[in-house]
Amino acid sequence: MTYILIHNPGCGSSKKGLELLEANGVTPQVRKYMAAAERLSVEELKDIAKKMGGVGPRVFLREADAKAAGLAESASDAEVFAAMAANPKLIQRPIGINGKKAVLGRPNARLLEII
Repeated sequence: MTYILIHNPGCGSSKKGLELLEANGVTPQVRKYMAAAERLSVEELKDIAKKMGGVGPRVFLREADAKAAGLAESASDAEVFAAMAANPKLIQRPIGINGKKAVLGRPNARLLEII
């Protein structure tokens, strides 16, 4: 299986996550989700949530950025997924995906849980 890393090269935690994977012999397929051509769709975000165990989108939402962007605390899951797809800055990173499992790399060592 291909390990996919949802990665922001401008984020220190995301860079450390990539370095950790590579130090452990994993060369992930890197998805630079902040780039317009590599943005995550609502369906992809829903799939990530499913692979995280059926969690809601707020598990990997950057709350401070969501508040600054005007996303209401009462927003529905559908509204949160749509906001994340429209504004990738709202997505917490890094996220590791391997087959039918996904984890938020906070702390980064969690990325190794799905190898």
